[in-house]
Amino acid sequence: MNSIGIIGSGHVGAHTAYSLAIQGIADNIILVDINKKKADSERQDIFDSLMFLPHKVSIQSGDYSDLGRCDIIINAAGKVDILINNNDRLQEMRYTISAVNSFVDKVMASGFNGIVISISNPCDVVARQFAKLSGLPRGHVFGTGTALDTSRLRSALSRVTGIHTESICAYVLGEHGASQMAAWSAVSIGGKSLDDWAKTHERFRFDRDAIQSEAREAGWVTFAGKNCTEYGICSSAARLAQIVLHDEKIIMPVSAELCGEYGQDDIFIGVPAVIGADGVEEVVELSLSQEDLSRFRQCCDDVRQNIRHAEIYSKEIHQ
Repeated sequence: MNSIGIIGSGHVGAHTAYSLAIQGIADNIILVDINKKKADSERQDIFDSLMFLPHKVSIQSGDYSDLGRCDIIINAAGKVDILINNNDRLQEMRYTISAVNSFVDKVMASGFNGIVISISNPCDVVARQFAKLSGLPRGHVFGTGTALDTSRLRSALSRVTGIHTESICAYVLGEHGASQMAAWSAVSIGGKSLDDWAKTHERFRFDRDAIQSEAREAGWVTFAGKNCTEYGICSSAARLAQIVLHDEKIIMPVSAELCGEYGQDDIFIGVPAVIGADGVEEVVELSLSQEDLSRFRQCCDDVRQNIRHAEIYSKEIHQ
């Protein structure tokens, strides 16, 4: 029997819980929210669906002290209404960094010693903060990072090339945010590089900047009509939880800690990594062109600037 705790039962947290339940990924789900009534309500709504699910699932609302028995904790604490009329994930930072600062010690006091998957934005900065405060081993805390952005990129590539996403190997690297980048020099389709395909097939000679922009802006297209994003990100988190629980050793792009890889240190950022029972078990260093590597370094610089803002916010909170 496995247990997955979810911190935050807003749009993303609640949908993640439902995704875990309906797919039979979690045996037991624990919802924790500063608004206990909201967690109770989401728990009841999923509980009411249990008769119709193909798997047996136990679900409860609880407190941080209940998370000690969890194999995985998914951090979905956020305040989505901050983004209404302001398309900037960094605007969430004051809230999410303050939230992480307030509850990580409570989580660790529960005796928790599992894997943390952080969704909260800005994803790279929050994952780093959770890791620093928790003291968990390297790899045991990581963010969903560019997993969803990569899904968006592969879907766009599938549309323009006519090749199914399962045959496309492509990654979005860097920030889960405005400075993310498609690693074009590492794209392959059916084991053949994108550049080689483009030599003989016109449909592979598309506007790469337009496709990258489409992937980057897709989240805001979703947000524009419903003031939140839910299904894509909850599917990303649920899949990552499944990979960890079953020790699948699958390579996924996540916000992982770099300790020398790509020439970077002390930063969490979107890169492909081998995911298994120990979380991020190995960072995969792609063979990037100098142009892509330069763009990736710029992404890292942008995230470091965000980290500096987070450190300022943390100091303000304690004053």
